[in-house]
Amino acid sequence: MCSPMSEPICLVENVDGSLCVNAGAVEHLSKYDQPVVVVSVVGFYRTGKSYLLNRLAGKQTGFALGSTIESKTKGIWMWCVPHPYNAGQTLVLLDTEGLGDVDKGDSKNDAWIFCLAVLLSSTLVYNSRGTIDNTAVEKLHYVTELAEQIRIKSPSSRAAEEEDEEDFTFVQFFPNFIWAVRDFSLELELEKRGQVTEDEYLDFALQLKKGLSMKNTNYNLPRQCIRNYFPTRKCFVFPFPASQEKMVCLESLDESEIVPKFLAATKQFRDYVFAASKVKTLKGGYRVTGRIFGHLVQSYVETISSGKVPCLENAVVVMAQIENQTALEEGLEVYQSGMEQVKSLFPVNLNTLSAEHQKMSNVASTEFMKRSFKDEGQEYFNKLMEAVDKHYAELITQNMEASDKKCQLILSDLYEKMNEGVQRGEYAKPGGYKLYCTHRDNVITQYNSHPDKGNQADAVLERFMSEKSVEAKIILQTDEQLTECEKKVQEEKEQAAVLEQQCKAEQKRNLELEQLMQEEKANHKQRMQQLEMKFEEERLQQQQELDRAVESKMAEQNELLTKGFLEKAQVLELEIEQLKKEKDKQSDNFFKNYIMPIVDIARDVFSIVLQYELMKKTYSKASIKE
Repeated sequence: MCSPMSEPICLVENVDGSLCVNAGAVEHLSKYDQPVVVVSVVGFYRTGKSYLLNRLAGKQTGFALGSTIESKTKGIWMWCVPHPYNAGQTLVLLDTEGLGDVDKGDSKNDAWIFCLAVLLSSTLVYNSRGTIDNTAVEKLHYVTELAEQIRIKSPSSRAAEEEDEEDFTFVQFFPNFIWAVRDFSLELELEKRGQVTEDEYLDFALQLKKGLSMKNTNYNLPRQCIRNYFPTRKCFVFPFPASQEKMVCLESLDESEIVPKFLAATKQFRDYVFAASKVKTLKGGYRVTGRIFGHLVQSYVETISSGKVPCLENAVVVMAQIENQTALEEGLEVYQSGMEQVKSLFPVNLNTLSAEHQKMSNVASTEFMKRSFKDEGQEYFNKLMEAVDKHYAELITQNMEASDKKCQLILSDLYEKMNEGVQRGEYAKPGGYKLYCTHRDNVITQYNSHPDKGNQADAVLERFMSEKSVEAKIILQTDEQLTECEKKVQEEKEQAAVLEQQCKAEQKRNLELEQLMQEEKANHKQRMQQLEMKFEEERLQQQQELDRAVESKMAEQNELLTKGFLEKAQVLELEIEQLKKEKDKQSDNFFKNYIMPIVDIARDVFSIVLQYELMKKTYSKASIKE
């Protein structure tokens, strides 16, 4: 686990209106394997964004507050801290460059900063001062530009008729929205309604006007976007934190010097953000880790800098390629390093090698599943399993070779004294054949009793007996003590013994191959179960993503119906129906892209017959020596 950051660092630099990613920040993010909850604060400069973020970080200081009219934050700054509520998650706080900085004078640059905050966040906090009046809403014109600055689908996968309609699906992928009103000095009261809550105050400010006049259309546009794009809306109002004289040193004030109502509002804000903010996800519901988040920032900033429009679908594809390739490499590394221990013990029996293979193969695929996502067609999983099986076949060969070498060495050592006797002619005399057979049988007995020879013991003994049968035949023919009839009987016995050993070795090979085949079947079944669990997890993520969007649209529709906006409610009904159709379409695509490839894998990639033939050839190669 990566140690918490002691202070914020710049994530996205903004130099002369040009955005670029800070490589050091991405390197730091690469150390975080935990899911991230990303909270961004946006708003006009000198509105106190940094103070709120410091409170979220549980610190008095950190993000620069400044005490002058000059904007302190340039680009986007990041602070990663452990999530205070959810163990195993990292809270990523983003402080964005103040909008409307007079020194910058570049509204397009502001728009891209706002766009990045939306793209990267789980929760987006819009920070403003005073009240939520029409002027305040109009200042949030950046939200109306999002449809032009963000694409959901890539041009290649988007139908022509969807060009102007896809923005209604933003609600699936956009963050929760919080409006934080600073230095609020009014009473939360509305005419004819009396006392209202903060959320009711926000809803009142975002009410739409009836009528199709240009004036009403312009008035409704930013409000309509906020209502349609963000799945949830929340409002917090903060009174002045201290007297005007003390405001310039707010970060150094003791809590006793801060207005109690401000502290209470800050606590409520913090508690809500921590409880309501979800793990950042990509299109498709894929959870984002710190490492993926770093890649995501790079992808979006590079796209923006190139003059193109960021696309959520393309981002998922890019992230999936990066993560799946790394998952493949890490899974293979886990398998190979895990097999090193058993490799150091070569030769071992097949049961030992096979058991370790099954264990480490399972570990490798489990590690792959943890990191991989959107592996449609199982391209990367297939490559991992092929690499694992190839390495396993190599280990089988190496184990056989080690066994072969060890067995030959044992027989060579045991036969050495006997070989010296052959060279001296000790067996070239009457009765020599019987003596030779006695000594040879002793060698074989000692060899058979020798432990840890590996699975080539019978095959090497078969070759030994075949080789020595020629030698025995010569000694047999020169033994004058035996009659021709006895020699013929002994010769037949020699051939029978060699044939018996050949059958024994072949039987052993066939039993081992059958064992391998059965174990590969079990291993294959386990892999399929892992795949199905992974695919079901991803399917549920996609369904939940759409369910949340439908729920948000239905809540908005009910509110519009209550307030008499029948036409707008009917439009929402069409959008809800399209989202439901998208849900059905995703189920069909899931079957096409995931379930069907599982059948293909079962038939082709992990064909037991092919595995059987591969291992049979491997055995033959190791067993047959020139």
